[in-house]
Amino acid sequence: MARRAPIRIGIARSRVWLGVLTACFAVCLAAAAQSRAQAGQAEPQVQSDQAQASQATSPVVLDRAVAVVNAHVILASDVGDEIRLSVFDPNSVGQGGLTQQRALEQLISRTLIEQQIRQEDMQAIEPSQQEVNARLNQLRSQLPVCVRQNCASDAGWNTFLKSHGLTPERVEAYLRYRLEILSFIEQRFRQGIQISEQQIETYYDGTLLPQYAPGETIPPLSQVASRIQEILLEQQVNMLFDNWLNNLRQQGDVEVLAPELVPAPAPAAETPEAPNGPGKGSL
Repeated sequence: MARRAPIRIGIARSRVWLGVLTACFAVCLAAAAQSRAQAGQAEPQVQSDQAQASQATSPVVLDRAVAVVNAHVILASDVGDEIRLSVFDPNSVGQGGLTQQRALEQLISRTLIEQQIRQEDMQAIEPSQQEVNARLNQLRSQLPVCVRQNCASDAGWNTFLKSHGLTPERVEAYLRYRLEILSFIEQRFRQGIQISEQQIETYYDGTLLPQYAPGETIPPLSQVASRIQEILLEQQVNMLFDNWLNNLRQQGDVEVLAPELVPAPAPAAETPEAPNGPGKGSL
C-alpha cells in the first residue's frame, strides 16, 4: 500500500497540471480571437484614414494657363469670364452663345491691343468715370436682355448679375475696356469713314428691333442712334482692324497651351470672321 501512494499522487498532480494547461490554452485562444476581432475592426478605420490622407495630399487644380501672349498668361478662368460677359453682346447671343475657342481668340486679340496701347502710351484714350457710368446706365436701360429683367432697377440689376455669375466691378471693368478700345479704334482707323443716317435707320429696323419681344419697351431711334453709329463704325473698320491684328500676331509671340482651344483652320475659300471687338453689335 505504501508503494502505491506516490503513483496516485503523481497521477493527481498530472491531472492538476493538465487542467491548468487546458485553461491556459483556452485563455490564449480567447485572447487570439479577441485580437483578430480588434484587428478586423481597426482595418477599415486604417483604410479610411489612408484614403483621407491620400485625398488631402492630392493636388487640387484651381486654375490653369491656356495661352501665353508676349509673356502675358491667359487663364482658363479668363475664358469662362469672357463667356459670361458675352451676355452683353447680342451678336454672341444670336449665334447660340460664345464658344471657348472664340472666347480665347477674343482674349488674345484684347491682350495684343492692350499691349499696343500701353506701348504707345496712349493715356488720352482712357475713359473717365462719368463716361463709364453713362455707358452702364445705357446698357441697363436699353440692352434687350437687360430690359427683360428690369435691370434699370437696382433689384433687377443685382438679380441679373447674380444669375450670370458677374459682379458690378467686373462689368465696370469690361465697359471701361470697351470704351478704351473704341477710342483707340477711332484714333487709329476711323479717318475717312462716315456713317449715314440711312445706315443707322437700316440697322435699327433690321437688327435692333427684332431683338425685342412683343410688348417690350423699345427705345426710340433718337435715343440709340449714337450707339448704332458706334456699332456700324466698328463694322466698317473691321477689315483694317483685322489686318492690324494679324500683323501684331505675326510679330508677337502667341502660344495656345490648351489643345482643345486651338481654333480650327478656316476653309481656303472663306474669309475668316473679324475678331469681335469690344462693343461690336451690342448696345
